[in-house]
Amino acid sequence: KTLQATESAHLGERMLNFLQHIPLALFAIDEAHCVSQWGHDFRQDYLQLSQLAEHFPDIPRIALTATADKRSQDEIVARLQLRDAERFISSFDRHNLFYTIQEKSDRPRAQLWAFLQKHRKQCGIVYCLSRKKVEATAAWLQQQGVTALAYHAGMETAVRERHQAYFLQADACVMVATIAFGMGINKPDVRFVVHMDLPKSLEAYYQETGRAGRDGDAAEVLLLYGLQDVIQLRQMLSQSTGSELFKRENTQRLEALLSFCESSSCRRQQLLAYFDETLEHPCNHCDNCLHPPATWDATEAAQQALSCVYRSGQRFGVQHLMDILRGQHNDKVKQYGHQKFSTFGIGKDLSEPEWRSVFRQLVASGFLDVDMEAFGAFKLTEKCRPLLRGEQQLRLRHASQLTNKLDHVSTTSEIPDSLQPLWQQLRELRKQLASEQKVPPYIIFNDATLKELLHEQPQSLHEMAQIPGVGERKLQLYGKVFLAVLQGRRKVAC
Repeated sequence: KTLQATESAHLGERMLNFLQHIPLALFAIDEAHCVSQWGHDFRQDYLQLSQLAEHFPDIPRIALTATADKRSQDEIVARLQLRDAERFISSFDRHNLFYTIQEKSDRPRAQLWAFLQKHRKQCGIVYCLSRKKVEATAAWLQQQGVTALAYHAGMETAVRERHQAYFLQADACVMVATIAFGMGINKPDVRFVVHMDLPKSLEAYYQETGRAGRDGDAAEVLLLYGLQDVIQLRQMLSQSTGSELFKRENTQRLEALLSFCESSSCRRQQLLAYFDETLEHPCNHCDNCLHPPATWDATEAAQQALSCVYRSGQRFGVQHLMDILRGQHNDKVKQYGHQKFSTFGIGKDLSEPEWRSVFRQLVASGFLDVDMEAFGAFKLTEKCRPLLRGEQQLRLRHASQLTNKLDHVSTTSEIPDSLQPLWQQLRELRKQLASEQKVPPYIIFNDATLKELLHEQPQSLHEMAQIPGVGERKLQLYGKVFLAVLQGRRKVAC
């Protein structure tokens, strides 16, 4: 037998006693990154798995994960007592994913809607940070006529299970969820993943985006990213009860994530480098490669912003600072007498979105910190001294460059219009059979096999047997009904 320890791994006395009385060949510990406190999904239950080495020293153990950097790998080895074990590490490159990062506008739902227009009749996941936002986003999508479901840990178990089962069966459905959804989900035809908020780390981002395109076909992942996300993550880190080492390590992870978001180089190269893998050439399959971002000499603007933070006493957030820089004679500016500052109005040449982009990038680059006890006020860091003294130059991305076009990649099949009716009939037949057998559609035939059937259009069972993915068993079960559709002898309502 093989015993798999999953996310509900509990090794109490009763379980240990049970294991002592059954024949065991192997312990397979899946999602092993959950044992690492540096990982994105640390779970206390997994720490108990160290007992396996103590109680069953002669039983082989294997730890499996798709997402662990060097630090997490080392901790997995230590905590699970795998010190003499071989490490097998395959490439982290998910070559079929197209990576896009957009600056979050004041209407993120409009950005989501524009993105979904090219993913109609497809399945995808939309991740939100809070349960409240999950439910509100799902309800809004439903109002727009989209088949959308909500999923988070606060829902009743029966409702969550029903939504998950529907999503696994569906050909076209948007699951709006917190990160509570996804672990253990193996739906190969997820064509897109959207993050409406920043994930907690690059590891989390890699795993969550990796739920798209598991069938190898093209898929797209979109991350919406704004200043408030940076502030919120900084706040969560400052309020952590972890040790100073824990905070320092997670600060480094946050900085790596922000650097990835603000980068003007190939997304895939930077993502793989984080996992100690080198991609020799730019991928030409991400937003930065297809639309290289323009940068500008922001040294003077950055000095103005930092000076404004200093002169106003490091007591205010971004909106008030922008009002000072842009010379706004509003009540709050007059209340504090900030219209008398030397920085008042010196930034009139930049628009509010441009100044917001400057402040976001200054925070992301570590020139500014956020004081959450002072309601999100910006504070100068030691790093800003050379910049203020004129000893350092700074180039930033243009604000408009983070909002890239959405027509750069197609994740729809290259199926001619003349074959679309037959394609829809094959998909509908697969869906009907899956519903009758209560299995996900890809269990019948995955999309790759279905496309081969469409393009080759076999006219006999013998010809159908030559199609990749049509084995002897599936030929017996489904060959005749699919052949009837291909030969035009059976019509399936779409």
